[in-house]
Order: sequence, then structure tokens, then C-alpha cells
Amino acid sequence: MPYGGEGVRTEVVETYGSIEVEYAAIRKRAALIDLPHRGTIRVSGADRVEFLNRMVTQELKGLTDYGVRRSFWLNRKGRIDADLRLIALPEMLMLDCEVLSVRRAIEGLSAYLFAEDVAIEDSSGVMHRLALHGPGAREVLGRISTHAAGDQLATLAPDRACEVEIDGVRVVVDRQDTAGEIGLEMLMPADGAERVYGAVLGVEGVTAIGWHAYNIARIEAGEPIFAIDFGPTNLPHETGVLRDRVSFTKGCYLGQEVVARMQSLGHPKQVVVGLRIEGAGGGDPDDHPATGSAVLAGEKVVGAVSSCTRSPMLGDALIALAPVKWDASKAGTELRVESAGGASLKGVVQEGLAFWRHGGGSGGTTG
Repeated sequence: MPYGGEGVRTEVVETYGSIEVEYAAIRKRAALIDLPHRGTIRVSGADRVEFLNRMVTQELKGLTDYGVRRSFWLNRKGRIDADLRLIALPEMLMLDCEVLSVRRAIEGLSAYLFAEDVAIEDSSGVMHRLALHGPGAREVLGRISTHAAGDQLATLAPDRACEVEIDGVRVVVDRQDTAGEIGLEMLMPADGAERVYGAVLGVEGVTAIGWHAYNIARIEAGEPIFAIDFGPTNLPHETGVLRDRVSFTKGCYLGQEVVARMQSLGHPKQVVVGLRIEGAGGGDPDDHPATGSAVLAGEKVVGAVSSCTRSPMLGDALIALAPVKWDASKAGTELRVESAGGASLKGVVQEGLAFWRHGGGSGGTTG
């Protein structure tokens, strides 16, 4: 299936045959997914942390080797040019983002380089990313890898990283539980990706999955995605993940004045929320909301569905992520959601974005 936009598109596997089997692998054992839609930016040089700390929204002071930060890169108007994950390695920072954001981020960051000892490179063509999600993820990788550097894989905590070797390939592993289970993102040289993929898939109990199964799990986990649930027209306050991406105690960065002004105003015009949807029929897609389906308060359109799925962990209930106007975003607010076939369904705003996470039940935080 095609993935992306703005002239940058790639193909991702939707499913290898059974979405139900693939989803079950995420929840019960370990699910391996290829991530060709992710891009990589390599930032090196002695001034790399200091420079990036003046550019991005998250605080990077105190970031040690094998630490991970999630942050926005904004333009002068405070709009989001890239949703970044920064992985600190001994000689560089590796920035993970949607492949459609790579060129814009590199051009934007490079424009602010003067005399700093910093080099910014697009490594998307020479590096590749896979991910392993599920309660058995660490045990699976532990069986086929040897420790090379950083934290210990067996106890790897969220937003921490390590380096391992798998079948002779050096792999950077960082923990991101974006499907509601233990999630291990793996970054490796592109010419070794096939060997790593084969080694992981060869472990008993590992299932290859496509985008569809992962998408169900990440919606349940309340993980909005750049260019799907929010995008380059949005301010950080509108994303639902403000607290995870923005520091309000650090020094200046590009777009900070806009962010600070919005913070002082108290709230944005709109924000991504989680909706529990009632009144839909069975398996007919026309009975369900689709991407872009209107969200209404009374007869007034207040937003649109950005992601929607039936949740196996919530008894097949319909759930959705949707940016809605601020006045309609309070937990418990009852809204109307149009189905693809034009029917009117009841949608209730939940507290936070996470519908379900392992060990955490439903609910979550937002901001």
C-alpha cells in the first residue's frame, strides 16, 4: 500500500495474509515489522548537541550516550516541520523521522549552521529501520544478539538505547512502546537489513506483520503520527503529545515565541483527542467512520477523524483519534461522528489518548 505524501511516497506492506494473526503476535509474543517509511538524519561534530538544543523543542542538555529524546523541529511560525526521535551515540546523534520530513528538516537545520562543528547528512539511503513489538521482544532479540555498547538489552527502558550485533550486523536498538507493548526499534546499515530481518524472523514465535495490524495497536496505544493525525500546518499544542515533545524550561529555539505565546493563552484552537464511538454496525465499512469523517457538536462541524479502528482489546469497540476544536475536547464531551455511509454515530471524548496499554489498562495523558 502507498504511504506518504507531498511528493515523497513509499510502499509499505499492508498485511502478509491474516491481520488477526499479525495483531495477535503483537499482544502475545513478538511481531516484526519493516519500516521503509522512516528516514534517518545523521548529525555529527563536536557542537552537535549544543547546536540541536538551540533548534528543537526538547531539552537536550544532560543527554548522555544512548539516551533518547522525542522533539519537534519547528519553522519560524511555530508550525511542525518534523516530528523527531533523537538517539545519542558516542560520536553522533541519529534522528529518526518520517521519510517525507527528511529533506525539509535537513534544509531547515542547515540554514542555521555558521561556524559550528556540525555535519548534517541524510542517511536514509544507507540505513534501514525495523521494529519488534510484543511482550517477548527483548527475549527474542537477546537470543540472537550479542551486546556491543550502551544499556543492557534485557533491561532496556523506554527512551534508552543500546548497540548489539545480529548475524555480524551492528544494530542500534532503542525502546519505543508505540503499540502498547514492549517495542524495540532497530537501526542498521541497509546492506545488512535482510540478514537481521531473517535472523529475527527465524526465532520461534516471531511473526512478520504489516502496517494494518500495527496501526490497530498504535491507535489503541494512543500514538498519533505525523502526517496522519497532525502535520505541518499544526502547532505543538494541537498534537496531543505536547508534554512528550516540548520543554518549557529550556532556552531559545526556533519557533519558541509562538509556542510560549500559545502556552500563555492557555489553550490552542484545536487538539487531537481520543474518541470512543458507539452505534456502529458490524463489519460493513460504510457503518464505520473513515479518515476525514466529520466530527460534530450538534450541527456544527468541530473536527474530523484522522485514525479509526475496531479495538480487539476493548471488545471490538470502535475507537478513533481526531483533531477537534478546543471547546469540544474536554473528556466526557458527547459528539457526533459521521460514518463512511453517512450515518450519525455517538462519539465520547476520553481522558487522554491511550485507549489500552499493557499493564496500564485504558486511558492516558494528553497535552
